[in-house]
Amino acid sequence: MSIFRISFLFLCSAFLFGCASGAKMENMTYRNNGPAKVSFDPALNKQVDVQSVSGGEKTNPAWTSEISNESFSLALKRSLDSFGLFSSIGKYKLDVQMLDVDQPLFGLDMTVTTRVRYHLVDTVTNKVLIDEVVRAPYTASVGDAFLGSERLRKANEGSGKKNIQRFIEKLSELNVEQGSVSLSE
Repeated sequence: MSIFRISFLFLCSAFLFGCASGAKMENMTYRNNGPAKVSFDPALNKQVDVQSVSGGEKTNPAWTSEISNESFSLALKRSLDSFGLFSSIGKYKLDVQMLDVDQPLFGLDMTVTTRVRYHLVDTVTNKVLIDEVVRAPYTASVGDAFLGSERLRKANEGSGKKNIQRFIEKLSELNVEQGSVSLSE
């Protein structure tokens, strides 16, 4: 192959794939923008403290977009805060573990699926209120972003946001009463 062809292939692949950037916190933050307001047990108001987020990965710009612990933690805190649930000194401690971020290496439509375990404990009674694994797929298409690296980042962000949304929906089903805890069906 001539140097011209090799250079051309290198430039084309750099243009199509680009450098990877990590999922952005602001694009994973979930806020209720619909007409129906989500309601929560009053006991949760300003009482959910995000203790830890683990299992995420920092992005290597030469490889693929990832979801970092820091970005997911901030997105989760801001999401909870927008619903009036977050407090850094809350009674309910939330530990989060990203179990899996299943993502393609390439493709036109890129579907990313996050599996995240949420473990919420009442620090007064030591009762586990929630111990759930939430699975959330999200697909970004060529219409969302032409560059593959950007499309993968958008799919990561969409899946992270949908995962947080599903957890918040679980919180809205939670009934915390003295002596009993249940998820309404």
